[in-house]
Amino acid sequence: MLVAFSVTPLGVGEGVAEYVADAVRVVRESGLPNRTDAMFTTVEGDWDEVMDVVRRAVEAVAAKAPRVSLSLKADIRPGVTGALDAKVEAVERYLGA
Repeated sequence: MLVAFSVTPLGVGEGVAEYVADAVRVVRESGLPNRTDAMFTTVEGDWDEVMDVVRRAVEAVAAKAPRVSLSLKADIRPGVTGALDAKVEAVERYLGA
């Protein structure tokens, strides 16, 4: 499965990069394939692995923020791996044609 998620600390002011970095650190240390952009972090793995990483990322932000917002979108396709790169490569093929 692929999960794109965003963890936002609330009640900490405008600068949230420090808090977001704590969440991204959890994802990167998980060893699961992942990618972070300006809006979301996407992680790939099986249901239990991915949801555990999301939970721990939220907990990392909640350790410093009084309130946390979580946005999550999932693509659940049992047996499919490598989708994190394959989906982007498929679009790039059409753009290059």
